[in-house]
Amino acid sequence: MRKNVKKNAHSPRYLEVAKLVDKDNLYDINSAIELVKKTATTKFKKAPESVDLAIRLGIDPRKSDQNVRGLTNLPHGTGKSKLVAVLAKGDLAKEAEAAGADVVGDEDLIKRIQTGDKDLKFDVILATEEMAPQIGKIGKALGPKTPNKRNGTVTNNIGTAVKEIKAATRVEYRTDKAGVVHMSIGKVNFTDDQLLENFKAGFGAVLKAKPSSAKGKYVQSLTLSATMGPGIPLDATAASKLAG
Repeated sequence: MRKNVKKNAHSPRYLEVAKLVDKDNLYDINSAIELVKKTATTKFKKAPESVDLAIRLGIDPRKSDQNVRGLTNLPHGTGKSKLVAVLAKGDLAKEAEAAGADVVGDEDLIKRIQTGDKDLKFDVILATEEMAPQIGKIGKALGPKTPNKRNGTVTNNIGTAVKEIKAATRVEYRTDKAGVVHMSIGKVNFTDDQLLENFKAGFGAVLKAKPSSAKGKYVQSLTLSATMGPGIPLDATAASKLAG
């Protein structure tokens, strides 16, 4: 009878680059950016690997008043192109189209979402304030993509919103069930300075979003990694001073 052999969870490539990271060391952000590029050895056909930030927060994600979420603008964008749909009428619909929205509509777009139109594709959906009362009809179908005022996806400043999302400068962040915020801050082919500036903007926004009800140490840990690379632990105290 053959014994079950536990397969290694990581590839030989990953294990090799993981040797470059000292897990017992807390890196400063400049050293981490340099190292994350060295560990990004996977060759994707369409685009370079992303540089991802994981922030473990000292909050209770079960409490609504401790949910950390919001929007921020990264000065150099994430390098990811997004498809944008817009619920709008009249002049604001024209403004959305002029700004580069991929899909624009009102009741017709709602119907396509309700019927599960397989040809309808988008990463983000925005809505004007006039269309906000209609969102309830499609909330179940949209799930976490549902537009709302809190994260800026319900707005009459529709042209700017579309341009920011299409340019990948606008980033939404939120804690998951484990109290961790995951955020892309660019691509490994960005310059070190571009990644540093994006890091300061993204991490700084999360710091400013600290709930007043959160007690104790807010940032528990901070990790930088390439999409397919090992996590690089950052010195959270030094990083907070830099971004704060």
